[in-house]
Amino acid sequence: MLLRNAVESDLPAIVAIYNSTIASRMVTADTTPISVESRLPWFHDHNPDGRPLWVLEMDGVIAGWLSFQSFYGRPAYDGTVEVSIYIAESFRGQGIGRFLLQRAIEAAPAMGVHTLLGFIFAHNLPSLGLFEALGFARWGHLPRVALLDGVERDLVICGRRVTG
Repeated sequence: MLLRNAVESDLPAIVAIYNSTIASRMVTADTTPISVESRLPWFHDHNPDGRPLWVLEMDGVIAGWLSFQSFYGRPAYDGTVEVSIYIAESFRGQGIGRFLLQRAIEAAPAMGVHTLLGFIFAHNLPSLGLFEALGFARWGHLPRVALLDGVERDLVICGRRVTG
């Protein structure tokens, strides 16, 4: 396994992994596939020092990725980030999500991050279980805020302090 900062040439694989989750209606609020071009600004918003985008390679293949994204975009929230994890379909269920989230928890303080957040659909029990197993608590519940194929879905905000 090789965990590294993503480079722009990784973006097609990152987008393919993301798009592979859309049909399940469990992971993302996007309902149609996104393009590599549409994700370029998002990619460039990341930086290795404070808002990294990591890819995990296994045998030369990108098996998953994790991103740190600024929360709410105001200076007082600079120490808080949203963590997103996406795993390629053929690598799911192998502990990669746990590995990535553990690395995020460990790395956050050195980046000036004191709080990690996860925004997870309430019906995504595997992701909720992963975050809770690693010390995240349910800090918020937004009932029926998403509409996926005519079904209203709740969003759970999980949080964990990693310093202080």
